Amino acid sequence: MLEFKYDTQLLIEGENLDEDVISDYFIENFKGDCLLAVGDDELIKIHFHTNEPWKVLEYCSTLGEIYDIVVEDMDRQSRGLKG
Repeated sequence: MLEFKYDTQLLIEGENLDEDVISDYFIENFKGDCLLAVGDDELIKIHFHTNEPWKVLEYCSTLGEIYDIVVEDMDRQSRGLKG
């Protein structure tokens, strides 16, 4: 059993985005692991394992336009099922 079930990935397009500020917010406000927040001030790629992907989506949508959203159930994948 995985501690964090959902692999959550998305892109944020906006203005004045700061990957360090975004990373700090994730660390302080969300339970999860394997955080990647990389990009520049107009486009950030997010990768995060969590049990509450809707919170990630809600926060990221406040930063700009979110797209290429993927939420995969890693527990299902580990059992050979479609995630």
